[in-house]
Amino acid sequence: MPPVDIAAGPVHVRKAALFRALGSPLRIRVLELLADGEGMTVAQLLAATATEPSTLSSNLAVLRGVGVVVARRSGSSVSYRLTNPSVAGFLRAAREFLLSTLDEDQLLRSDLESELGRSRPADAEVRE
Repeated sequence: MPPVDIAAGPVHVRKAALFRALGSPLRIRVLELLADGEGMTVAQLLAATATEPSTLSSNLAVLRGVGVVVARRSGSSVSYRLTNPSVAGFLRAAREFLLSTLDEDQLLRSDLESELGRSRPADAEVRE
């Protein structure tokens, strides 16, 4: 994906560019790993995502390009963190949306609920 300037154009164009950048399971996973605000080194991200260094690097470049992560070099190590806590809030909102629309995939629902640190009764009805 070529670099995208989300600082140019009308708001709806900027949002579309942001959503395109977030349109990768690996990029979403990286953001989820960084959502606690602590940041992680590239080595930690590689271990947590079990991906190739070149793949992770190109995906981190996309996230940097839209301004949702920032890199910091310390000696030979590079670490990443979210640029704004609202990114973590956006991920939480996406999980809540998915929970509200699920009706048959209980395994996914259970995974999402455990990410949120809560559980709902198994017989709880999902919005019709």
